[in-house]
Amino acid sequence: MSDDTPKKSGLLSRLFGTGAPAPAPEPLAEAPKPSWWQRLKHGLARSSSSIGQGITDLFTKRKLDAGTLEEFEDVLIRADLGLPVATRIVEAVGKGRYGKEIEGEEVKAILAAEVTRALIPVALPLVIDTAKKPFVILMVGVNGSGKTTTIGKLAAKFSAEGRKVMLAAGDTFRAAAIEQLQVWGQRTGAPVITRPQGSDASGLVFDALDKANEAGSDVLLIDTAGRLQNRTELMVELEKVIRVIKKKDETAPHATLLVLDATVGQNALSQVEIFGKMAGVTGLVMTKLDGTARGGILVALAEKFGLPVHFIGIGEAVDDLEPFNADEFGRAIAGLE
Repeated sequence: MSDDTPKKSGLLSRLFGTGAPAPAPEPLAEAPKPSWWQRLKHGLARSSSSIGQGITDLFTKRKLDAGTLEEFEDVLIRADLGLPVATRIVEAVGKGRYGKEIEGEEVKAILAAEVTRALIPVALPLVIDTAKKPFVILMVGVNGSGKTTTIGKLAAKFSAEGRKVMLAAGDTFRAAAIEQLQVWGQRTGAPVITRPQGSDASGLVFDALDKANEAGSDVLLIDTAGRLQNRTELMVELEKVIRVIKKKDETAPHATLLVLDATVGQNALSQVEIFGKMAGVTGLVMTKLDGTARGGILVALAEKFGLPVHFIGIGEAVDDLEPFNADEFGRAIAGLE
């Protein structure tokens, strides 16, 4: 028995090596996360490809005439850019080019420039006035717009800037919204003021203002129940919340941000109009631009209302919400590199 052992051992050695433990594999290098520009371009791909395909179909080996420009205007309107901006883009493309061929890339460059020009006046950062403590931000919007998630992402941004943040779970109608905000509070280290589901939202907000003052919070972010803009009784309740805030601080809320879901397209126009009247909206946040071919609605909103667009969102990750940049948006929706 003992004579066979070396032979077997030698055979195993020749077949499988020396028997020494195999070296641990090198850890796989983690792929670097795409830049914000790459994510924005990818997120707006559905919007840019629908416009880009129209440009390719219309301007490839074809001399520019009134019919082509009319069809191009239809492409832009279908992309929800709005008639005034669509008209300006078409006029810019047609200027001095009738009867000539024009390359698709040139059309895209003109499109990007005109969209950027329309958006520059509204691409404004959200400025936290440190003289107002806490700086009260009221978040409004319809159900499903991404409002509660946006609050969490903003809390993460403000905390990363070194600000002391508090959250108020004012959507007392939905247990899921309260829980969701509590999760974001844990992630960001921000205390969350809550009451049981079904509690009076204005009472909760009153408490939250007191607690934010006591804690010396820099920013208080207040969630509200998602309200369809055509439900008058719910909008009246939102007005009550605002009255309670003003009783505590007549200058508050210092910012009222309407969160809009880009996938609703033209319906966003009526949301801005009604929330603007009822809640005194001071700025916009647009989410879900990566889930729609209707990203052009942001341009139509800017043209019609002129409200600041503070942030845009293109995904679920905490850093998928970024300050709005007009030039980047113009280039991305035109499909430029």
